[in-house]
Amino acid sequence: MTSIEGKVAVVTGAGRGIGRAIALELAGMGAKVALAARNASELEQTARAGGAATSVIPTDVRKKDDVQRLLDQAASTLGPVDILVNAAGIGVFGQVTAFSDEDYDAILDTNLRSIFMTCRYVLPSMIARGKGDIVNIASIAGKVGSATRAVYCASKFGVVGFTQSLAEEVRQHGIRVSVVCPGSTDTTFSSDPHREGKVKGKMLLPADVAHAVRMLVTQEPNSFISEIILRPTQKP
Repeated sequence: MTSIEGKVAVVTGAGRGIGRAIALELAGMGAKVALAARNASELEQTARAGGAATSVIPTDVRKKDDVQRLLDQAASTLGPVDILVNAAGIGVFGQVTAFSDEDYDAILDTNLRSIFMTCRYVLPSMIARGKGDIVNIASIAGKVGSATRAVYCASKFGVVGFTQSLAEEVRQHGIRVSVVCPGSTDTTFSSDPHREGKVKGKMLLPADVAHAVRMLVTQEPNSFISEIILRPTQKP
């Protein structure tokens, strides 16, 4: 494995769930990690668990100014960003005929538009240095549609398509852009009707997704894993 000791990583959605697990995994490997999410108290809890290698930067990834401030502050305090992990995400579920404009905008802005903005701001520095890793967390819902999840699936299908296209755009600069699509994961998406009746002990853990990210960012320079689909061993 290639060491990430001393590298600078930015992780969105780092206050809880998958984002928190990824941030702690990277910090444990010696990276300097900027933690981003809306909830400052949750970020502080992640920072306490991650130790001195972490830096708290409260951020609403739906807002362009917040995203730019996040990446500018991470670069000025920690150094040029080597690793960007987009793990921020929300889920609102229901029939399309009853879906509100507000929920539609919130899902697309958080799950997809934020990734476009973070990548757009971080790429010039990565291109100039000829290296970098970007990992976008999507979902199995970005590969297969299902009832009552149309908008959520649309956002995650978008993440997969955006990642695949961006990877082709920047791989010539030594930058790897990868997507991770986890199946049922034991997080706080409790409002998802597809989780009802599932056995928690059979679901993926956030740490399982963090392990996949660890594999991506420690590849040798000539290796590029573009997509990981991660499923529980047994159907929950």
